[in-house]
Amino acid sequence: MTNPSAPKRITWIIGLALGIAGIIGHLIAVPYLTLYSFTLVMIGFIVLAVGTTFRGF
Repeated sequence: MTNPSAPKRITWIIGLALGIAGIIGHLIAVPYLTLYSFTLVMIGFIVLAVGTTFRGF
């Protein structure tokens, strides 16, 4: 297993944006976000996990 490293800024921003969109969709009734709120948070977490696991992402 590789040592964790900080993800690139764009990877971090994408993961954060997906997570925030999922949380907003859970709290407020937004047509698309509410339907996929859990999926958005999960994909955001996966993006951040991949960004810290592999170098260059």
